[in-house]
Parts: sequence; C-alpha cells; structure tokens
Amino acid sequence: MTLITDVRLRRVLDSRGNPTVEADVLTQSGGFGRAAAPSGASTGEYEAIELPPSEAIAAARRHAVPRLIEEVHAGNQREVDGALRAADGTDNFSEIGANSAVAISMAAAKAGADVLGAPLYQHLGGAFRGENFPVPLGNVVGGGEHAKEATHIQEFLAAPVGAPSVSEAVFANAAVHARVSEILDERDTPAAKGDEGAWAPPISDAEAFEVVDEAVSDVEDELGFEVRFGLDMAAAELYDDDEDGYVYGDEVKSTDEQVDYVAEMVEEYDLVYVEDPLDEDDYEGFADLTERVGDQTLICGDDLFVTNVERLQDGIDAGAGNSILIKPNQIGTLSDAFDAVELAVRNGYDAVISHRSGETEDTTIAHLAVATDAAFIKTGTVQGERTAKLNELIRIADDAV
Repeated sequence: MTLITDVRLRRVLDSRGNPTVEADVLTQSGGFGRAAAPSGASTGEYEAIELPPSEAIAAARRHAVPRLIEEVHAGNQREVDGALRAADGTDNFSEIGANSAVAISMAAAKAGADVLGAPLYQHLGGAFRGENFPVPLGNVVGGGEHAKEATHIQEFLAAPVGAPSVSEAVFANAAVHARVSEILDERDTPAAKGDEGAWAPPISDAEAFEVVDEAVSDVEDELGFEVRFGLDMAAAELYDDDEDGYVYGDEVKSTDEQVDYVAEMVEEYDLVYVEDPLDEDDYEGFADLTERVGDQTLICGDDLFVTNVERLQDGIDAGAGNSILIKPNQIGTLSDAFDAVELAVRNGYDAVISHRSGETEDTTIAHLAVATDAAFIKTGTVQGERTAKLNELIRIADDAV
C-alpha cells in the first residue's frame, strides 16, 4: 500500500525569497506527502551540504528517484532514508544535496502517515511516547547574521516555561514580541524586523537584555505563569581566528572571558537556554561552561553538533553541553535526526527541535517535536512561515485531547 509510485521535485520560494526544494511523494494506494526544505544563514561548518536547488533537483532525479519509485515503501522511513543515503554515496549529501534529501525524506513520512490515516506525529513517534508538548522558544529580539546593524547576539528567545498549555505558550511569546515593540517605542528606538520576524533594533547587547527582561516580566505578571528567556549566541559567527577571540564591536573576548560573560548572564537574568555560546570546535569551552552553569540552564549545541551522532558522541565524552539542537536539513534525513535525538536522550541530553532562518510553510518540525518528546521547539514568533508551525502545535494538542 505504501509503495512509492512517484516522486516530484520543484523549486519554491523560502521566506527570504530564495529558491528551495519541494518534494511530493505518492504511493500505490493514493497516499500523498509534500514537504519543503528550509535553509540556514548562520550555518555550521560541519552541516550536510545544501546544493543550489536546481542542481539538487537534477541530481536527485538522476540518482535518488530511480531508487525510490516501485522500490521503496513510504511507510518504512529507514528504508526511504537508506535509499537516499545509498543514492548519494557521500557522508554529507554533497552529491544530491541535503535540501533535496530532506524534502524527499519528510514528504515520504507524510505519505506514509497519509496511507495509515494517522497524524504525522503518531506515525513518527514509534520510538517515543509523544505524550508531552515542547515549550516554544520565540525569537523576539535579534541581530547577528539575521539582521544588520542590530545586536551582536543573534537571538533573544522568549520561553514560557510555566504555560499550562501549548496554546497559551504560543500566545505568551506573541505577547512578549508585542511588549518588546512597545518598550522600544517608549525608548524612541526604531526597529525593523530580521529574517525570523524578531525586532532588530540598533541597540547594544546590554540594552537588549534589559528590554527583553522587562518585556518577559511584564507578560509574566499579566498572564500569571512563568515566562523566562534564553539566547542563541551563534558564537561561531562572533569568533575571529585573527583576533583569537569573540568580537563584539570594538571589544574582543578571550575564550575564558566569553565563558565568564555567558555564566554571568545566566545568573543575572536566570536564562533558561543558551545556544552556541562558544565556537563550533570548542568542546573544551562548552564543557567548562556546562560545568559552571549546566545545572541552571540548557547549554545547547547547534553548530557544535549539527544533528550529527558522531559529533554529539564527542560532546558527550567531553561533557560539552547538555542539549542538542535538531535540524533535519542539517543532517539530511528524518532517520538521521531521530538517531541524534535517541543518542541525546540515552545520555541525559535534552533535544530542541528547530526551524531555520530561511523557512517555508512546512510544518514537519512541529510533529517531530511532539513525536520525540522534545523539551523545546524553536519556531520563531510571528510571520506566516513561523506561525505555520505554532498553529500546527495548537492543532496537534487539540487533536490529542
């Protein structure tokens, strides 16, 4: 019933107006799945390779599609993803492109779920209970690679950890986003928006901490449950080999100073989450920071781990971080993403499912977060490609009642 009978690939727009790959997978019994690959701006050096969409589509049609049609069942995700790996023949999808691979992988999962008449999160959740709902992390102030002339820290993230439901968490993040705008207006500070819809004001990191802390406190008081915040520092983008340190405008912090700075911010602002606080090769620095504040907050590796089980195992062995960011397009297939989640969970690491800065309306990560009992999901806060995931979380929660 789930035998794949057709795979169609096309170029579609992502949220930055750039082309990306979309895939349709059809099965023998009429099952259908459609998915589109996102694209990152601050990408890690060790990520799977994203090819120009036209090249990725041509390569996938030549190498992958013949291995799938009338050969593989969409209901068997390992079989689908194994065929994609075999068709590519490299460790990093440099032959067919991780963008074509992940689009096909996700579309096949949806087709398999369609045949079963099951929601995607149930179809994907075989190895997990899928009983809990992730806390959405909402990007409310940003800079770095997502917005020019704004903060050095890439993302300030609202985290409604005390919300009694997914719906209330989603609306709490929207309220923080709105309150940030009001506070900036009160300070006569103009602010455009960055790639993910976060406010991108021309202020220092220190002032951004003040603004977000005030906004979070105001919303917490208004709603009556705990709302905290966290960071994505994207420190690999801040690190400069020539300067041998992390560059914040005219200031350069050594690794020890960066660890001290992050630890101080965790303690001063009671941060619930800190992503990529150090360079993507600095397992030792991650371990030092984790030892200092890992009992107070999540120290999450994105560029450090790139959803890769080998790099995650290196981190586990070194005591680097206590959580991993999971981005399916970063590794190429849903099976590879699940393997990273499973290794993390076995070793006491939390999983955080994440969008990318160049997104589509695809909602697969909402289902993946529920299916894997992820602690958090990064989806953004506003804009259609972000609210698509958030609204899907609300629908999943409603369906599960």
